[in-house]
Amino acid sequence: MATLLLLVIYLAFISLGLPDSMLGAAWPLMQFEMGLPLEGAGLVSMIVTAGTIVSSLLTGKLIKKLGTGLLTTLSVLTTALALLGYSFTTNYLWLCLMAVPLGLGAGAVDAALNDFVARNYSAKHMSWLHAFWGVGATAGPLLMAWMISLSGRWQNGYRLVSIVQFGLVAILIASLPLWRKTDHAVTEAHTEKHGNGSIWKIPGMVPNLLAFFAYCALELTAGLWFASYLVQVRGVKAETATAWAASYYFGIMLGRMINGFLTMRFSSKTLIRAGQTSIFIGILLLFVPGNIFSLVGLVLVGMGCAPIYPSLLHETPTRFGKENSSRLMGIQMASAYVGLTVAPPLVGLIASRLSLRIFPFALLILLALMVWGSERVNGVVAGNRE
Repeated sequence: MATLLLLVIYLAFISLGLPDSMLGAAWPLMQFEMGLPLEGAGLVSMIVTAGTIVSSLLTGKLIKKLGTGLLTTLSVLTTALALLGYSFTTNYLWLCLMAVPLGLGAGAVDAALNDFVARNYSAKHMSWLHAFWGVGATAGPLLMAWMISLSGRWQNGYRLVSIVQFGLVAILIASLPLWRKTDHAVTEAHTEKHGNGSIWKIPGMVPNLLAFFAYCALELTAGLWFASYLVQVRGVKAETATAWAASYYFGIMLGRMINGFLTMRFSSKTLIRAGQTSIFIGILLLFVPGNIFSLVGLVLVGMGCAPIYPSLLHETPTRFGKENSSRLMGIQMASAYVGLTVAPPLVGLIASRLSLRIFPFALLILLALMVWGSERVNGVVAGNRE
């Protein structure tokens, strides 16, 4: 039963990944058809992630009221309906309106399942869980590119993915009996005595939140603007750039699959540092002339992202105590979502005023912030254990 439930959780994370990568892949065509400025994608992304912030902060209450299984099912259903709305979009206002339920649907299930896996499964399962997010994120641009090549319409890409999401809803409904005992256990966990005092007084919390902010800011900024960077700076055709964008998410997916095995031998701290090194090398390759270097850089940045987020999440109970885990998980993810909300549109706004040539420099700045935050946490935790 536990294995079957874990497979259902993996499927839920595929559903989370599918829409996350589609906007960046489709934006060059969407921008042209609607006559929008480059930074228009940033506003849509900001609305989506603002919705995830709200729902992630409400996760604890929603779990107590609905249970993890029903909450997950309703969240995926909300996402499916939002994507169906995207498929009928002909103007920017409707696109922004549909971004609201898309964000709300993603946030609660994301925080709830991450907290559950961090509490109940080993680090390898956390990494593989996020690898399944990478499966969805890799498939999203590929499905979009396929539908654009067949019909010339990005709307059909969203329509296809909405159908896939509805299929996952059916699977989740069938799995609801598996969640009965789990829902009870998770509800008990959320009603247990929490740690005392303000979270801001917990040693290492501020740099920890900065690391979450910077990592997710970098991940989405890269995913959202890679295709446009290839088109506008490298001169790659739009349909080719859309397909190439999938290589970034493929790198994340493959890296997390591999990382699941590496967690059995290496510490989370070592894996985070290795990922940050890979990101740095990948960004440097974006400065090298030749499209092949850009493609390799895309994959290296994606593979570098692979171990960082799941490792940070899984370390939460270990670093800050199980008594603090539930309340910190939602706050950590809210900080991550703030990074998702702020950085991509800001980079788009600056690029529209200057040039998308600033894109690699923006990634370097975010990487530096992430490294500083994670290393500060390492120092504080090491000091507390002495």
